Amino acid sequence: MKQALLVATVVVALSAPVALARGQAKDPPAAKSGSDNTFVMNAAKGGMAEVELGKLAVQKASSDQVKQFGQRMVDDHGKANDELKALAQQKNITVPSEIDAKHKAEIDRLSKLSGAAFDREYMRAMLMDHRKDVNEFRVESKSGKDADVKAWAAKTLPTLEEHLKQAQDTNRAVGTSGTKK
Repeated sequence: MKQALLVATVVVALSAPVALARGQAKDPPAAKSGSDNTFVMNAAKGGMAEVELGKLAVQKASSDQVKQFGQRMVDDHGKANDELKALAQQKNITVPSEIDAKHKAEIDRLSKLSGAAFDREYMRAMLMDHRKDVNEFRVESKSGKDADVKAWAAKTLPTLEEHLKQAQDTNRAVGTSGTKK
C-alpha cells in the first residue's frame, strides 16, 4: 500500500511541471502579461531605491546641486511609487515593501562615502540608473501588453527623461569640480 502511494506521488510530482508547461504554452496572454508584471516589480524595486538614495543625498551631499537632485528623486519617485502601488493593487500584483539586496548594497556602499566622493559616486549611479530606467520605460510604453501598465509607463517616461538630463548636467558639475584623490 505504501509503495503504491509512493509511486502515485512520484507520478503526480513528475507530471505537474509538464502539465504546467503545457498550460503556459497554450496560454500566450498569461506569458505576455508576465513581462508587464516583471516591469511593475522592477519599477517598484527601483523606485523605492531611488527614494532612499535621494534621502541619502539630501543628508550627505556636499553640493547643493546634488542635494536638490536628491530631493527631486524623493519627491518624483515617491509620487510615482504611490501611483504604481495603486496600479499594482488593481492588477493583483504584490510589489515588494522593502528594498532588495542589490539596491540595499548600493545604499550601504554610498552611505560610507562623504563630500565630493559621495557626490561623484551618487551622480554616477543616478546617471547609470536613469539611462536604464528610460530605456525600460520606453520599451514598456511602446510594447507593453497591459494597457494600464503601458499607459503608466508612458506617463512616467517624460519625468524620467528629465531626471536623466538633470543627472547628466549635475554629474558634469560635480565630476569636474573639486579635487580628485
